[in-house]
Amino acid sequence: MRKALTHLRSADPVMKSIIEKVGPYKIVYREPDYTTLARSIVYQQVSGAAAATVLGRIHGAAARGGKLMPAKIISLGVDGLRPLGVSRQKASYLLDLSERTLARQLPFAKLAAMSDSEVIEHLTAVKGVGVWTAQMFLMFALQRPDVLPVGDLGVRNAIWKAYQLDAPPTPAEIETRGAAWRPYASVASWYLWRSLDGPAEI
Repeated sequence: MRKALTHLRSADPVMKSIIEKVGPYKIVYREPDYTTLARSIVYQQVSGAAAATVLGRIHGAAARGGKLMPAKIISLGVDGLRPLGVSRQKASYLLDLSERTLARQLPFAKLAAMSDSEVIEHLTAVKGVGVWTAQMFLMFALQRPDVLPVGDLGVRNAIWKAYQLDAPPTPAEIETRGAAWRPYASVASWYLWRSLDGPAEI
């Protein structure tokens, strides 16, 4: 990690000031498994507190040893998930994820050996899992060091603020600016989130 911070400080003076302000790099990783991807679906487009409540209910109904079980999610079905606070749309996403997992279409154990683009291709085949969710999985579960989520609102707003831009940067502008951070764009992204005091939640 020292190598990454040294690179970011020397490559970008604004990033250097962010690092000094935020302090030590304290990213929290999750297991690269079915439970983590299901969790990310539950957390989509709702507050963290609300998502945590719903996730707790799902764990109560469909977990064993702290891990969500795809077969139990399937047995609940949409009608069983709805009373837990899961929207009909998200229920369909969780069911698709569960069915693909049981059919071995999502080889979680093999994802670590795949390239970033291959992981994104596999994960986005699941209903409700877009590129952003796949990128969060790469960063927070597979611990990939060089992911730059150009579509992330937090990254966009942090750059707008920190670099004192006249307008929020476009994805292409974020990519251009982020070239200086590579091969440690994930670390830079974490610091950008923390500069707004709002790390991504997967």
